[in-house]
Amino acid sequence: MRSTLSGQPALVTGASSGIGRAIALALARAGADVAINYIAQEDAARELAQDIKSMGRRVLLLKADVSKEDEVEDMFRSAIGYFGTLHILVNNAGRQADATLPTMTLKQWNQVLDANLTSQFLCIREAAKEFQRRGTVPEISKAAGKIICISSIHQDVGWAGHANYAASKGGVKMLVKSAALELAPKRIRVNSIAPGAIKTPINTQAWNTPKAHERLKALIPYGRAGEVEDIAQAAVWLASDEADYVTGATLTIDGGLSLALQGGDDG
Repeated sequence: MRSTLSGQPALVTGASSGIGRAIALALARAGADVAINYIAQEDAARELAQDIKSMGRRVLLLKADVSKEDEVEDMFRSAIGYFGTLHILVNNAGRQADATLPTMTLKQWNQVLDANLTSQFLCIREAAKEFQRRGTVPEISKAAGKIICISSIHQDVGWAGHANYAASKGGVKMLVKSAALELAPKRIRVNSIAPGAIKTPINTQAWNTPKAHERLKALIPYGRAGEVEDIAQAAVWLASDEADYVTGATLTIDGGLSLALQGGDDG
């Protein structure tokens, strides 16, 4: 039986840890070859590459700062040269630089906007060029290309002390909608995933003690923190032909947390 994503090389940004790592592994399990982008944690990226190779998939390590135009262009050139083409882009790379508004520096603001929003634009642009150049290959996929952007529930829910982060994710939401509208006639699908509280290295303080974990669970209607696999499984579905009629959508994966933060149903 043909694997779901067989013959569809994927590029995952920020793949050396957390959600990006889980998505890269899940795509490989579904049959995709994977280009692993990273900027730090090279040892972790190499370990991930070995895990993917052990599945019989091709893998390419690509160190690049995805907020830099020239590095993104070089990264896509290398990935396309190695695999022959790309079918899937997962825009996952991002960062936080938290501060209250009165103390936030312009550097902190720009660092987060560049890493979380500008990087996604740059990668979407390069992916769209390749997808349009190649067009659809019906025996491989119904779509010419699939773009999945990792956003956050904070694209819709404010976050005191994190204005730069929330603003960047709000920008991702509108970038996805605009890109989806523009690229749909080219049979390129663009969607996003908005995770809530997910157990990753970036937020261990929120769940790594029993007391902290219980406090977090009390906020989440579904009663548990999310796992990276919750996001990874959704990414595989969005990349597959099972989601062929889905574009411009945000899939919120948060156990109901954003509903609780917004006060539930007012009706």
